[in-house]
Amino acid sequence: MLVAGKHHITRLTRTLQSRKSTVASALVAGAVATTALGVAAQAPAQAAVGAAAPITTLAESGKAAKSLAGGTGTVSSAHAAVYKAPAKKHGGKKAVTAGEVIEVAESQLGLTEDAKGESKFGKWYASTPHAKRTLQRDGGGSDPKVYKSAPWCAMFVTWVGEQVGTDELGADAYTVTHAKSFKDKGRWGTKPKPGAVVFFDWAGGKSIGGIDHVGLVAEVLDNGKIKTVEGNISNAVVSKVRTPDTIVGYGYPDYAAE
Repeated sequence: MLVAGKHHITRLTRTLQSRKSTVASALVAGAVATTALGVAAQAPAQAAVGAAAPITTLAESGKAAKSLAGGTGTVSSAHAAVYKAPAKKHGGKKAVTAGEVIEVAESQLGLTEDAKGESKFGKWYASTPHAKRTLQRDGGGSDPKVYKSAPWCAMFVTWVGEQVGTDELGADAYTVTHAKSFKDKGRWGTKPKPGAVVFFDWAGGKSIGGIDHVGLVAEVLDNGKIKTVEGNISNAVVSKVRTPDTIVGYGYPDYAAE
């Protein structure tokens, strides 16, 4: 009887241990399933955010060679400080002022391409989701690395907007569609304003389709002249004084009041 009792206790102990193991496995499986459901629930939301972001990039190899090329100029400053934008938000977006945008742009004055002919802004753009969408839109191939050494005036403007946390400056690598994005939103005109995105045609044309270059207005001067900050002029970020004869028009970001 004693031996039989011991056997019974041993079986009971093993049964309890087996049940504990089963329960533990079930708890682990439940935790994994819960985590998987959480990830699955987040994925559509993240995808929706990406789909909702206004992407208006364009940089087909042939088009970029013409429409993103800068003219000639000189470097007016040699500093390239790192700007840290304020954390204020307004309606889910940064309450960005024209002054903040100009400050960021001017912080890059004097920055040049590297020995490979690659720009900081092209490298940055190549790493963003904009790049793949641009290539798909324009049939420019499948490797975003092409932007590293591509003409980068529009990518510079896009980069400035990203640094202050706004999409109001547009998100493009091709000057023509960059300008069209402002016109499509009813934010296009011919009057210069500080912080406006300025578009040029070196041939003196006034058609958006002929735009060659883009920059930012830093200051409005007399007689229709403007002071600008532009990327990809003599392979650098420069400040220039421009006259109306080569200006096609301006895109007006929806800035917060100063």
